[in-house]
Amino acid sequence: LRPCRMSHQDLSIGAKLINGGVAGLVGVTCVFPIDLAKTRLQNQHGKAIYKGMVDCLMKTARAEGFLGMYRGAAVNLTLVTPEKAIKLAANDFFRQLLMEDGMQRNLKMEMLAGCGAGMCQVVVTCPMEMLKIQLQDAGRLAIHPQGSASAPPSSRCYTTDSASTHKRPSATLIAWELLRTQGLAGLYKGLGATLLRDIPFSIIYFPLFANLNNLGLSELTGKASFAHSFMSGCVAGSVAAVAVTPLDVLKTRIQTLKKGQGEDIYSGIVDCARKLWIQEGPSAFMKGAGCRALVIAPLFGIAQGVYFIGIGERILKCFE
Repeated sequence: LRPCRMSHQDLSIGAKLINGGVAGLVGVTCVFPIDLAKTRLQNQHGKAIYKGMVDCLMKTARAEGFLGMYRGAAVNLTLVTPEKAIKLAANDFFRQLLMEDGMQRNLKMEMLAGCGAGMCQVVVTCPMEMLKIQLQDAGRLAIHPQGSASAPPSSRCYTTDSASTHKRPSATLIAWELLRTQGLAGLYKGLGATLLRDIPFSIIYFPLFANLNNLGLSELTGKASFAHSFMSGCVAGSVAAVAVTPLDVLKTRIQTLKKGQGEDIYSGIVDCARKLWIQEGPSAFMKGAGCRALVIAPLFGIAQGVYFIGIGERILKCFE
């Protein structure tokens, strides 16, 4: 007889971390160019350089080559493993902590578990996105003239000396300059905006996914099929992503250090929201919404599919 499959809740922490990491690596590799387009679309204001996602990707490919669409991918590929692992494992931990049976439906507890997961992941998410955004937006700034020298030091912190101005920005250079000039707080700029985005996202995503996935549970295995888990992750991810797009726009604007000519510097979330509303109108809060849906849907679809297949469990069994 074949041994019984370990349930989703019984997986070891190690297996959960492996599942989250593998899913993150696969997902980021697939959708990173769309994420780059999202960042550039959200950051442009005034004279538009890009008309939309496709136009942005075509211009990026022509100006910077195919690899230009993967600017900042190394940061994501390095840190997405702990980020996704923390997010998925923390949600499972809080579900088991708050609910007598991890599979029992309780919307309030599911939302609290999602909130806990969102709070845990920002430890990695905030510095990861801080570095990624600078690299992704560098190509847009090469086309859009940069701001004047009167911009505050924090907005040009990784080109403060003559040598660095001639270097292509790298995550290591940016991180070092931020730590040197602003300390650890420099890497965590926009932490409040990141929390404001990621906590609502997790509150929406995890309960929605759990309930959609429960619709496809098999009576024999007690689990949903890969296809059902994948589609549940895609649907829940796209809904949550679009819902929090206004908060993602604010986070992107606040975390972008270097600005083009005529682009504003923001002192905080409220200041950013006020200037965005006055200068660009309410539609600006939904910039990149389509890109976010296209990024998050497969990213979390792949994540949940891999998680429910139990790749981490299989890998660990090879070492038993």
